[in-house]
Amino acid sequence: MFRRYSQLNLADRRRLFHFVERKLPIKEMARELGRHQSTIYREIRRNTFRDRELPDYSGYFPTVADDIRKERRQRLRK
Repeated sequence: MFRRYSQLNLADRRRLFHFVERKLPIKEMARELGRHQSTIYREIRRNTFRDRELPDYSGYFPTVADDIRKERRQRLRK
């Protein structure tokens, strides 16, 4: 059966943020969002905010993750 690919939207990222805060296992996050585990791993790895000067402010935040995604998308377009 063919599955259509769909990107995570801001609502999905907000739910993911709450799961990350509660430190749920990746498998549980993926099941709740209806996505594959690798999608969740990749989302957290690629869109986590890192601040070298203030490491206490580093982490996964949904609006920042969405902005990072938009910037990456614009950079990669031909």
